[in-house]
Amino acid sequence: MNNGYQVVWFKRDLRVHDHAALASAADAGPVVPLYVVETEYWQQPDVSARQWAFARECLAELDAALAELGQPLVIHTGDVVTALGRLHREHGIAALWSHEETGNAWTYARDNRVRAWCLEHSIEWHEPRQHGVVRRLGSRNGWARRWDRQMHGAERKAPSGLPTLSIESERLPDSRELGLADDRCTDRQQGGRSAGLERLTTFLEERGEHYRTDMSSPVTAWDGCSRLSAHLAWGTLSMREIARRTFRREAQLSSLPAATTKYWRGSMQSFAGRLHWHCHFMQKLEDEPSIERSNLHPAYNGLRPTVPDSSKLEAWEAGETGWPFVDACMRSLRATGWINFRMRAMLMAVASYHYWLDWRQPGLHLARQFTDYEPGIHWPQVQMQSGTTGINTPRIYNPVKQGFDQDPAGSFVRRWLPELDAVPDAFIHEPWKWEKAPSVIGRRYPAPLVNHLDAARAARERIWSIRGDRGHRHHANDIFSKHGSRKRRGPRSARSRRPQLPFAFGLEDSE
Repeated sequence: MNNGYQVVWFKRDLRVHDHAALASAADAGPVVPLYVVETEYWQQPDVSARQWAFARECLAELDAALAELGQPLVIHTGDVVTALGRLHREHGIAALWSHEETGNAWTYARDNRVRAWCLEHSIEWHEPRQHGVVRRLGSRNGWARRWDRQMHGAERKAPSGLPTLSIESERLPDSRELGLADDRCTDRQQGGRSAGLERLTTFLEERGEHYRTDMSSPVTAWDGCSRLSAHLAWGTLSMREIARRTFRREAQLSSLPAATTKYWRGSMQSFAGRLHWHCHFMQKLEDEPSIERSNLHPAYNGLRPTVPDSSKLEAWEAGETGWPFVDACMRSLRATGWINFRMRAMLMAVASYHYWLDWRQPGLHLARQFTDYEPGIHWPQVQMQSGTTGINTPRIYNPVKQGFDQDPAGSFVRRWLPELDAVPDAFIHEPWKWEKAPSVIGRRYPAPLVNHLDAARAARERIWSIRGDRGHRHHANDIFSKHGSRKRRGPRSARSRRPQLPFAFGLEDSE
């Protein structure tokens, strides 16, 4: 038995470049690059076939890259502890390597099982960082400086070669073999590092000039946003290589005449800020895993019914709320697996305020819809948009006004709601006001279930009645101390209408 194998366990870091675990393991001895298709994980309520399809494409390209180095990916389907046990019995494991992961509750419990197995077999498990997230962080003081140091550090090169090993591998299963529900994501982004590099290059050099303004509307965001989020979530690109290329682009722009780079400079500055906030929000879940399951601020416990109104939840999920712009956003998301952050905020806000649904079920639905689902960003954002963090000002988006603001010509609505073809442009965002509305509303397209203005007013009163309590402010200060950005002094007064933190889902308030 060879006791010298270094097992590199790939999780959500599907690349060979700037892969600290792979590079370090290769320095220590012959490497077994391992990926375990964890069947139990793919039965969790926050995952979907579109995510597996993207990951599967990433894995195929990773396998090819590793084969070019000398040793293809070793694939097992089932349980990771079982797979490690088999490798150890048949080949011997000297050490286990993987990047730190900030995942959902299931992956956290699985990592604890792996840790226990490693201790039992006296195998050291090395977990280098891959993002700006800091494990066992004692204080947020100095976090931003740590992030800067991490991102300005040198990228780790892929090993020059890997010894070829005779280790059995399985094929990658398809979504049906994993028992995943049918998921027609017809316009999903392509997975794999080559697709990620193409997205990065075209954004920094061609598409990103008007990012700062294009990001707000789904009409312009598809081309104007980087659309690197899925590649970050699955790790085909590292956060550091994206950040370093962005910094280089900023430096290049600073050397050019300001008159010709006006929009580029502002957009790259905004994008660099989003990279920082990406890790900032992941740090929240790392520090407080219960965010996935429980209200961050306990004052909101019992605020909404724990059993959702099924008619409202189903209408919202299906894109049949009767508010055209909301429904167009949901249908676009269903077909593409992606929508811009501001519209993510609006979708969650409509579920939370206008329909008064507890955030957990809508949050799970959106998690399954997002190809770029990142638990560390998703769950803090879901709670933020539901008004349960206690430190962020509630954002109650007007679903009709958003349509007029973000899709003034109605082109986005018409693309995704063909049943409204007959409705004139002047009424596309309020078809119930059209004189011929009875020919469409209630027949081809539903009427709104609630009056959005009345629902928003009632929700605002409920939320602010809680925020005005003295005990609420005291606990909010504690939450801010643990999770808040140090660029702010602390949470503003309960009656302040301005946010303490920028939104990663959408930056501006709009009622």
